[in-house]
Amino acid sequence: MKLATLCYIKKNGRTLMLHRVKKKDDVHEGKWNGLGGKFEAGESPEDCVVREVREESGLKIKKPALKGVLTFPGFARDEDWYVFVYTASRFTGRLIDSPEGNLEWVPDRELLKLNLWEGDRVFLPLLKRRGHFSGKFHYKNGRLSKYSVEKY
Repeated sequence: MKLATLCYIKKNGRTLMLHRVKKKDDVHEGKWNGLGGKFEAGESPEDCVVREVREESGLKIKKPALKGVLTFPGFARDEDWYVFVYTASRFTGRLIDSPEGNLEWVPDRELLKLNLWEGDRVFLPLLKRRGHFSGKFHYKNGRLSKYSVEKY
């Protein structure tokens, strides 16, 4: 089981996205993602999301808002992934040259046109609503085979 975070940083009708094109053997190669990654020992979800955003972008987010939890059974190397999804609109710092890929502020109206994982098209619109969500996304050979989402 893998625990991870994912953060969508918002500013002036745009979202900071990461085009995953720099790492070798990256399961996300060529995809656009929010920022985030795996927990380190002893971290809370908030510790993890703040650290990962700083490492990948150079930005220090303040008061990330938990929006949902995603479950990906057998996603990569047959491991289950559990991902805490956040948004953040308060931050300091300047963007760096990310070791993960290319960072870009994408207009919100353009997000769903990017090369995203299919399940991202399902949950990204939920980031705008009040409340939380829980989603379960099954992928087979890199394609979404089934999913379910609960909204609270």
